[in-house]
Formats: sequence, structure tokens, C-alpha cells
Amino acid sequence: MKVLTDSSALAKRYVLEVGSDKIDQFLQNASQLGLCTILVPEIISGLNRRRRDDNLSTDDYRTIKRQLMEDVHDAVILQVTPAVIFYSIKLLETNVLRAMDALHIACAIEWQAELFVTADRRQYKAATNAGLFTEFIGQK
Repeated sequence: MKVLTDSSALAKRYVLEVGSDKIDQFLQNASQLGLCTILVPEIISGLNRRRRDDNLSTDDYRTIKRQLMEDVHDAVILQVTPAVIFYSIKLLETNVLRAMDALHIACAIEWQAELFVTADRRQYKAATNAGLFTEFIGQK
């Protein structure tokens, strides 16, 4: 199954939170993992915010970053193409959504993902509205 995950869901693979067990299940069942090109900077940004807030040690940061880069190495990295921009604009015009979240969904649409995984409620709703089979792994 072609699975595309956004940064809110994939981050749960590296930081123990509600939904961490679910993301691992989805990744194990994926025949292909698709990631929007913005995913790595988004996750690195969140990890560095945790470091600045003293919620993540430098050693843990390095370990997580290494695991993230290994995971990314095995993934299909989806670029922001004219078609992705077109889809993201349509998503932004019809949903309450942040620009980066729209790009993840637009990549899933363009790549024809069979499953879109997110931990963001607004993104879940927008992806579902766009016709994607979507799983929400955040807090209910």
C-alpha cells in the first residue's frame, strides 16, 4: 500500500506520544512510503524547539535525527511541483488549513497515495474532503 504521512504523524515515530504505536503499524504495512519534501525540515524544527525548551537532550536529538534520515532514505520524496501547488491552492480555498498542511495533502493527491496518515484534525478533515482514504492518529 502506498502510504503518505505528514510530519505530525511521522514525528510520533521518534517522540513517544499518543499514536506512536499506530504510525509504526502503518509503516510496517506500507509497500511504499511517500513524504513531501517539506517533512524533514518540519520535523527537525519541532525537535529543535524541544531542545531549546529542554525537553530533548542533544544525544537524543542526534539519535532521532539519524533514525529520521534512515527512514527518509527508504522513502519516495515528493517534490512541490506545479500540480502540487495547484492542488494546495484548491485545498486552501475550500478548507481551514495551513499552507504546509495543504502541501502534504496535495502531494498525497498527486502521488495517488492509497492512505494518508496525519495527527492533525484540520488536515484529516481536508484530506478526507479531498477524497483521500485518511487515518487520524492523534488524540481524540
